[in-house]
Amino acid sequence: MEHPTPTHGTRLIVSPSQVVVGAGAVEEVGDYADLYGSRALLIATEMIDDIHGDAVREHLSEAGIETVSYTDVRPDPTVENIESAYELWQREECDVIVTLGGGSSIDAGKGVGILAANEGSIRDFGVDRAGYEGVPNPTPPLLAVNTTAGTGSEATRSVVVTDESTDTKFLIVSKNVVPDVAVEDPELTLSLPQSHTAFTGIDALTHAIEAYVSVKSYSVPQDFARSAIRRIGRWMPIAWANGDDLEARTEMMIGQLQAGQAFTNSSVALVHGMARPLGAQLHIPHGLANAILLPYVMEFSAMAAPEEYAEIARLMDAADPDDTDREAAEKASEAVLELCEDVSLASYLDDFGEIPSREEYVDAVGKMAQDAIDSGSPDNNPRKPTREELEELFVTVYDDALAPDSPRRS
Repeated sequence: MEHPTPTHGTRLIVSPSQVVVGAGAVEEVGDYADLYGSRALLIATEMIDDIHGDAVREHLSEAGIETVSYTDVRPDPTVENIESAYELWQREECDVIVTLGGGSSIDAGKGVGILAANEGSIRDFGVDRAGYEGVPNPTPPLLAVNTTAGTGSEATRSVVVTDESTDTKFLIVSKNVVPDVAVEDPELTLSLPQSHTAFTGIDALTHAIEAYVSVKSYSVPQDFARSAIRRIGRWMPIAWANGDDLEARTEMMIGQLQAGQAFTNSSVALVHGMARPLGAQLHIPHGLANAILLPYVMEFSAMAAPEEYAEIARLMDAADPDDTDREAAEKASEAVLELCEDVSLASYLDDFGEIPSREEYVDAVGKMAQDAIDSGSPDNNPRKPTREELEELFVTVYDDALAPDSPRRS
């Protein structure tokens, strides 16, 4: 199926066809699935399925939808996850995909959809092999029931997949993977633990900040990003401190949706380029990798986009009224670092990370830097790092944030 290529001066703004927002939104999932098919493949992690799976299956059943469940999704979905779920899709002759969870489940569902509609292995569609917009045909109908407030995957054209054979992550980007329906029910996030409230919240903030400063940004995604930065900066500490606060959960869900709409219509940049290899090497969640990196990358980049970083500081109430743009820009990274400290982000490395010795880490820095360069994301950064600067940033992150006796962990 051929799709028109935007002409010079035009922009393609992608978004789910329909977004259902608000407490109780999940109760409508069956009605929306019924618009597209009669046999759903429900994709989730085992933990999320245990919490919400029965209710979602009941809502689907009430609408006459038969459901087949795949619940082996890893927190960072793998090539094997996608292939196994696709085999189940084929064997059970499903016709609609319903994902339940955050970015991992949504990305697995997008991967199944890619294989269902296109020839080749999932690795063939990575941007390093197929380029951007390298998925020729749209996925089958895809409904994303979101249970986190962070990844924004339900609104994006991005898929991140872990290739365990090479211990790396690869990225797929195509408008043909954007979900048809996003279901945003904040009540489903009430079960999110503090740790993942922190990870997903900073993940969303990273999306918004990178979309705002990216060299590919323009007015539409920047407006999404501004709203997301203001909303997340205001409500994330409240949602973390009191997970039962439905207003905070609702605001965070809206903020992460806006952040997803921002970066999928702009781009991510240096933080994400570094976070993928860092997460793969240290086996830490993507949001935690972003949180560790974000303040350092902002400090590194501010000189190249002082007006944008000054606006970020002002949106986060971190700048004084009489600050110049350059003075305010320098405070943006400090504001993010303070937010990370407020929600004790570095402390989660004890339970969620496998931090090697400094010597082992430094030995891997060269490969991580090359993987970051190969991702293409650093090219979107306002300050483009050299390979040497990338390696220095990785080492700084270890000494200041990852090492057991580092300032951020002590």
